[in-house]
Amino acid sequence: MSKPTVVLDTNVFVAAGFNSQSSSARVISRVRRGHLVLVWNEATHEESRAVVERIPPLSWEPFADLFQVDGRYTGEIELERVGYVPDPADRKFAALAEACDAALITNDDDLLANRDQTDVYIVTPDEFFEREW
Repeated sequence: MSKPTVVLDTNVFVAAGFNSQSSSARVISRVRRGHLVLVWNEATHEESRAVVERIPPLSWEPFADLFQVDGRYTGEIELERVGYVPDPADRKFAALAEACDAALITNDDDLLANRDQTDVYIVTPDEFFEREW
């Protein structure tokens, strides 16, 4: 049985950085322990790092090790397929999740409000734990 794959929106890292007891931190912990595979590409990695590093007192160091080679996606993503996402900066996360058939975990209201327009499994960290993983 293969491990579930997830794409983590930047806000999951931020939430985990501020609250080590949050559902976001629990998701991060599952990735770290190898129970989930974090799928990422250069664009999602760069944005996540840049956002975390801009927010004092957060540091990228606790998250850097999560971006493992086995989760790296180097294929093309189709941003035009996720035009339902209002914020162009968020489209890379939805398109990556779609390309990899991964769950997209986010706290972003725009992504969550439009999830009925896609087959991508888009959930909050709390909702993610309502399923058996």
